[in-house]
Amino acid sequence: MVNQTRQIYFMAKYIFVTGGVTSSLGKGIIAASLAKLLQARGFKVTIQKFDPYINIDPGTLNPYEHGECFVTEDGAETDLDLGHYERFLNIFTSQSNNVTTGRIYQTVINKERAGAFLGKTVQVVPHITDEIKRRMQLLGKSGEYDIVITELGGTVGDIESLPFIEAVRQLQWELPDEDVVVVHLTLVPFLKAAKELKTKPTQHSVKMLSETGVHPDVIVCRTEEPLSNDIKRKIALFCNVKQEAVIEALDASTIYEVPLMMLREKLDLFCLKKLNIKEFNEPKLDKWKVFLDKLKYPKAKVTIGLIGKYIELQDAYKSILESFIHAGAMNEVKVQVINIHSEFITDDNVAEKLEGLDGLLVAPGFGSRGIEGKIIAVKYAREQGLPFFGICLGMQMAVIEFARNVLNLKDAHSTEMDTNTSNPVIDLMEEQKKIKMMGGTMRLGSYPCEIKENTLAHTIYNKTLISERHRHRYEFNNDYLEAYEKAGMIASGKNPETGLVEIVELPNHPFFIGVQYHPELKSTVEEPAPLFVHFIAAAKKYNETKSALISSLLQRSEE
Repeated sequence: MVNQTRQIYFMAKYIFVTGGVTSSLGKGIIAASLAKLLQARGFKVTIQKFDPYINIDPGTLNPYEHGECFVTEDGAETDLDLGHYERFLNIFTSQSNNVTTGRIYQTVINKERAGAFLGKTVQVVPHITDEIKRRMQLLGKSGEYDIVITELGGTVGDIESLPFIEAVRQLQWELPDEDVVVVHLTLVPFLKAAKELKTKPTQHSVKMLSETGVHPDVIVCRTEEPLSNDIKRKIALFCNVKQEAVIEALDASTIYEVPLMMLREKLDLFCLKKLNIKEFNEPKLDKWKVFLDKLKYPKAKVTIGLIGKYIELQDAYKSILESFIHAGAMNEVKVQVINIHSEFITDDNVAEKLEGLDGLLVAPGFGSRGIEGKIIAVKYAREQGLPFFGICLGMQMAVIEFARNVLNLKDAHSTEMDTNTSNPVIDLMEEQKKIKMMGGTMRLGSYPCEIKENTLAHTIYNKTLISERHRHRYEFNNDYLEAYEKAGMIASGKNPETGLVEIVELPNHPFFIGVQYHPELKSTVEEPAPLFVHFIAAAKKYNETKSALISSLLQRSEE
């Protein structure tokens, strides 16, 4: 498949994806789609993201600032684009797949302090760029991959991105031509007043990139309207690329259509040609096409309420929303997600706010804002038999609500929100109590969970030992476990080593489950998260029962 002689010297081929004109064009989706096509042709592919911000990682960033923080199996707090990589490729990423400017500088400064540069003046070129290049080739030199795709965060022209662009320029010079491809994503806007597409922003973006010494091999054009051959020819002429290297990327109804769109545009074939790879398979995308078919042609519809505190920014709950898409396709239903801000839920309006829902998910989060609204929503779901699913903080809210309204511990709370509560049913984990630093110090990454048989959790997973990803500091207080289980809330999943409660559920409820971990982080197109699949199935059943009851009542009234 891949020339073995070449691999003796160069462990992988490299594709770099840059962006121009504006941010949020979808570099991550283009990178993931290209990777999916190459993977479907039989190549071992991985993707990495280089972010230009100076934070070491996004772990301490506000979700409003940067969207969701995606956690990998090995406990790295990373950019949300790594979630797209995993969902598309159905493989795990790691710490090595996400690098920031902050991490680069930290490494170089630590080396300088240790005397590694022998007294030389430490500069952006060559020291910072050398470290960037080392990291860019780290996965490629592991021998595990044929092709490594690197997405460069930011937009060409940003000051922060310049060292990354310079590193790519040096790699283009150092490596054989056939080992490097640069894909540049730009915008071709449609001016409604003039009724025409404008190529000038793309021309300027490519010019700016070329001035840094990096010339794109492929130009992917985001556009609302199809690109005519004349437009493609014009872009090719002024940007000095072949016309076949101008790729149309029309707006899609779902991100999961993009790989097939790029297949039609032959993006993967052009990259393989440039990389001088002549032997490859026809793409195997049968599972992907079946998924898309179910996604685009659902047989029913369910409405899920997402109770959160960051609902103004959809990226804050990106993995949850994508998990709903995966689970919806699996159940052949369209999942309509209604965002409900927890700050505005009260005892007086909760029935009105949650009216018409087929299921309720209480989302993860940190801090005290909006907490009481979440607890009120959980109470409504528990008492009304509405399918309920709580993730991390959502599970903790279910625990607090049960303590207050069933165990009659009226001041029950989490010490995260109330350090003076006399009933800390949720408390800081013991190993967290001495930690002062914030970044990268939570319980992070994959941990095992032992599941009790004859429980809802066991039905969902169909196994007694699972592994899921975590991101938290607080946990269920086991001092109260006996009281909970006597009152009807059972701990159906625990960490086998620490006894940490991972799953709580109510056996006498149609569907009521809360988990301390984040199942959304492992949901992919090919392997949807079991909890989401069963939650949507429960919501579908609830909807059918509700519809049958309404139909019966209408029929009686007519009689």
